[in-house]
Amino acid sequence: MHRTVSRLKSLWYKVTHWEFWPFAVLYFPVNFYYPWLAFKCRSLFFFTAANPSIDFGGMLGESKSAIFDLIPEKYLPAYRLIAPGDESMAKAFAHQIGYPLIAKPDIGERGKLVEKINDEQALEKYLAKCPVPFLMQAFVSFPLELGVFFVKYPNTTEGRITSIVEKDFMSVVGDGHHTVRQLLDSNPRALLQIDTNHPRFQLLLEEIPERGKEVTVEGIGNHCRGTTFLNANNRITGQLNRTFNTIAKGIKDFHFGRFDLRCTSWSDLEEGKNLMILELNGAGAEPGHIYQPGYSLWKGYRAIFWHLSTLAEISRANRKKGIPYWTFAQGWKKMKTIRAYNRKIESAL
Repeated sequence: MHRTVSRLKSLWYKVTHWEFWPFAVLYFPVNFYYPWLAFKCRSLFFFTAANPSIDFGGMLGESKSAIFDLIPEKYLPAYRLIAPGDESMAKAFAHQIGYPLIAKPDIGERGKLVEKINDEQALEKYLAKCPVPFLMQAFVSFPLELGVFFVKYPNTTEGRITSIVEKDFMSVVGDGHHTVRQLLDSNPRALLQIDTNHPRFQLLLEEIPERGKEVTVEGIGNHCRGTTFLNANNRITGQLNRTFNTIAKGIKDFHFGRFDLRCTSWSDLEEGKNLMILELNGAGAEPGHIYQPGYSLWKGYRAIFWHLSTLAEISRANRKKGIPYWTFAQGWKKMKTIRAYNRKIESAL
């Protein structure tokens, strides 16, 4: 009965807090704005010109390993692209970088099949279920995880940060009496976003943390997996803009997207040291700060529409420089490939 009441409360919480609305519902107004941008650009796939060095401009279906190849090595954790089922290569690289490590599909989105692998047994299970090429990546334990959105117009010397999101992982604080599962029952975010039936939670959920001990339940910094996104735009400074201009200039033909990274502190981030880029998302990136609990829906839409408009402006500017948009035939073929690929991913969840 208690869990039924909790579920009903979490459902009401979802309805009344737009950050949890389904993507198709939240982005419904974009269905009207995007055609206007496409009309102005004279192309349905105008975004493909925004980041010419990234497949499909980074909207969907881009290879993470191919993007990593564009980024200066000093900003990257050790990584290796592994073919499906290649146990010998996977175990050899795991031995090289050590556990824990992160495994994730080379092409993927919204945290699907992204897992923290703690030992060889977990790696074997991941190899058995992952049907697509995947990245093995050294785990970065730096305390701050952020998403930093950066835009730079072509024919300009400097770009700027337009959004920073700080990620607060799903966790509980022990009282010495209740299990992690019981502590989560009072958290509507956990009830909405944590799959408590997943094997990786089996042992953790039955633990009884001592009083005052904080336990991280989900260490993958994705909103749909329970992470709280916090608006950190107040952290944008002139020095931070200069640092990210330096980073962005080292990435060929990059104009629009979000750096997902970990760093040791805000001061180190400003100086461009002790940071590791976990992913770089292109045209399909969102300004994550809008998912701050309590953030105005209308301000959220204003940020989404501004970034889409900027994406179109950058794409048009690059086209004037001779970078073509993808044709309809190219774009449609890519979309069909992405849908088929996503069905593979879904089959393994």
